[in-house]
Amino acid sequence: MAQRPYPRVAVTPKAERSLRSGHPWVYFDEITSEEGEHADGHIVDVYSQKSRYLGSGFYNSHSKIRVRLLSFNANDRFDEDFFRRRLTWAVEYRRAVMGRDFSCCRLVFGEADSLPGLTVDRYGDILVTQTMCLGLEQRKDMIFSILIDIFASLGQPLTAIFERNDSALRLKEGLTEGKGFYSHPALRTDLDGETVITENGLKYYVNYMEGQKTGFFLDQKYNRLAVSRIAAGRRVLDCFTHTGAFGMNAVLGGAEHVTSVDISASAIDLSRRNARLNGLEGKMDFLCADVFNLLTEMSKSGASGYDLIILDPPAFTKSNSAVKNAVRGYKEINLKAMRLLPRGGYLATCSCSHFMTDELFRKMLRSAAEDACVSLRQIEARQQSPDHPIHWSIPETDYLKFYIFQVV
Repeated sequence: MAQRPYPRVAVTPKAERSLRSGHPWVYFDEITSEEGEHADGHIVDVYSQKSRYLGSGFYNSHSKIRVRLLSFNANDRFDEDFFRRRLTWAVEYRRAVMGRDFSCCRLVFGEADSLPGLTVDRYGDILVTQTMCLGLEQRKDMIFSILIDIFASLGQPLTAIFERNDSALRLKEGLTEGKGFYSHPALRTDLDGETVITENGLKYYVNYMEGQKTGFFLDQKYNRLAVSRIAAGRRVLDCFTHTGAFGMNAVLGGAEHVTSVDISASAIDLSRRNARLNGLEGKMDFLCADVFNLLTEMSKSGASGYDLIILDPPAFTKSNSAVKNAVRGYKEINLKAMRLLPRGGYLATCSCSHFMTDELFRKMLRSAAEDACVSLRQIEARQQSPDHPIHWSIPETDYLKFYIFQVV
């Protein structure tokens, strides 16, 4: 083999097995030796103990994930053409799987698109990015210029790119937190941070400057549509509503009335604005309340008046160590919802935490149903929308569990 231009690191047999299975991370305690000069953010080659080439990726001494692999192909060279191919593949994949929803979707989903630590969400002519990998942070001028070129070639020029790098996860990579418009001659930097998108025929205000994550949860797009299909004539309780999206989809599906609940006053205000934007105010009311307390109060009264309850809570756990507490939280809200629903009522419930595995989530639901003295008749089992692809070699990309049941 010709001499390669990249420094080398050797890894343990355990890391070798993981890499050969397709997982792209090498942890700090899996490196056994390093050869050649390399700085954080540089590309290194990864080898087995027997000098077998395993892949190449970004090195970062600040991170527990010491190397994030970009490629398993020894023929790749990590120049502009390489990143243009990667980004073009990511965009073309969304054009294929999202169809008319391509105008509002996740364009890059990190490791699932072999662009580690990079998130790019599209809201029409606005891109919102999060960069959690030092190597890509150092190359963001090239990455963003390529994205500008790609959309110009599609006849869909971008107006702005906004960086939402206000995540504490960046600190673990030796990066600083911050947010702001990306400066480029082809882009604007004087926008107010709010835009309007269309999803499932409904319009939403998206505050990509201050809203959660990048401003909107795109991964539930088709799960909201699934709820709308069973909502006709029903009285709906939409818990953890955030933007009012599930509730508005229920109204679109013919719900008699929807009550949307969130503990955040700003979320309730946004939900109201979104309902008004779609002319749905007469079919919805909004309640700023703690969902746990609300369900408890309703349970004590013994009658809720709702025959479809939607539970879309935030992730109750972001680590393995907190899973037990998370299971208790998920069980509490699901148990109370099952007790509130009449026989024949419907429950839509989900978890967006990777650490709350599907096996754990199903076990929790069975336990909650037993305690509520009901049975669950499954209507649908769903996951995240395909613009957030699940890479079977990377379990971390499989995170959203979504079930619709009839309670019998």
